[in-house]
Amino acid sequence: MTERKRWLAFYLLCAGEFMIVIDTTIVNVALPSIQADLAFTESSLVWVVNAYMVTYGGFLLLGGRLGDLYGQRRWFVLGTALFTVASLVCALANTQWLLVVARAVQGLGGAAVSAIALSLIMNLFTEAGERAKAMGIYGFICAGGGSVGVLAGGVLTSALGWHWVFLVNLPIGALVCAFCFTLLAPDIAPAHKRRLDVAGAITVTLASMLAIYGIVNSTYALLAVAAVLLAAFLILESRVRDPLMPLRLFRVRSLVVTNVIGVLWAAAMFAWFFISALYMQIVLGYTPMQIGLAFLPPNLIMAAFSIGLSAKLVMRFGLKLPIGVGMLLAAAGLGLLAVAPNGGGFLLHVLPGMLLLGVGCGMALNPVMLAGMGDVDPGESGLASGVLNTSFMMGGALGLAALASLAEAKGYHAAFAAGALFAFAAAGITLLLDSKAAENSQPVAERT
Repeated sequence: MTERKRWLAFYLLCAGEFMIVIDTTIVNVALPSIQADLAFTESSLVWVVNAYMVTYGGFLLLGGRLGDLYGQRRWFVLGTALFTVASLVCALANTQWLLVVARAVQGLGGAAVSAIALSLIMNLFTEAGERAKAMGIYGFICAGGGSVGVLAGGVLTSALGWHWVFLVNLPIGALVCAFCFTLLAPDIAPAHKRRLDVAGAITVTLASMLAIYGIVNSTYALLAVAAVLLAAFLILESRVRDPLMPLRLFRVRSLVVTNVIGVLWAAAMFAWFFISALYMQIVLGYTPMQIGLAFLPPNLIMAAFSIGLSAKLVMRFGLKLPIGVGMLLAAAGLGLLAVAPNGGGFLLHVLPGMLLLGVGCGMALNPVMLAGMGDVDPGESGLASGVLNTSFMMGGALGLAALASLAEAKGYHAAFAAGALFAFAAAGITLLLDSKAAENSQPVAERT
């Protein structure tokens, strides 16, 4: 593959992931309009969000493994097409049940795209500098897409109506599907044909879905059932010939540590994206457009890191130091928001925390993903990507449930303070990474 085609393929994968990322927040801005139009109650409206989160989080592991077994390009295209068609159904939905079902199908497609995109990107770039640069841009897409979704949701809902927060996915999805076959390399059949671990797939998918549902709805009985299913899954994986998740993956230290960081990181970031949006809307009285603009400065900072700063930091200092410092800066940013007064102004009380969060995210996200994927065999990269994405999803769901409850009970400042503690803990866990983590930015084959 030529250099130009490799980067075109990368941008194509980023476009597919961007479509998935913005969907997690673009819909939130449109919820009041959806509620009024389709006569949702307060309790039923949450299913417009939860239906997506449950299927998305529940199928990340399975989506990544299916790509490893049956072809990553094939499953990436299928996931993108499924998400795009489901988006059209969402836009045309005229009943509550149709919208909720279509959102659940969106989650299935989104899980396949997210789990496989990261794996394909890691396999596209084998040179350390190029990989670091690519992961910087991909990290910006993942971190900044949520803020773009808030702004886009406000513009589209105000100007055109809530249907357009779903219709905007159609041209992106269609273009991604159309160019996949010319830009992405054909799938290569594995040397040893492996069968899908059906029992493991059913068990871990049910466990993930019940865990996500239990977290977002604070249903402890379901969390207990999810824990039992997870234990059963681990027992199954130790006994089958072709396990869905080979337990040897847990011997990859960088992957294990990075997943713990991912849980804490996502919990902290949900304090930023969601709690700060609510804080600015309810306490400071910002409009959806103003909220989106408030996220613009940190997004510009993250863009600067993605263009080249992040790659230079990784090549100069390795992975461990940027992750630790980035997490500490994110903790400091959330700490500033935690002490902001109720009647505070943007420039003095909101912007400084936003800037620190932008620098922290821009510095840390790229090396976090490099550390999580760098030591994994290419044949299991889809699974490792699914594991890493699941950690982010679980952490985000846990963080959202815990911080939303804390904000309701003790106020937004307490929620920001808890988010700062999550980020600080993630910085501490970074110490467990190998001190030679710089090597993780290179493929295994190059280091042997």
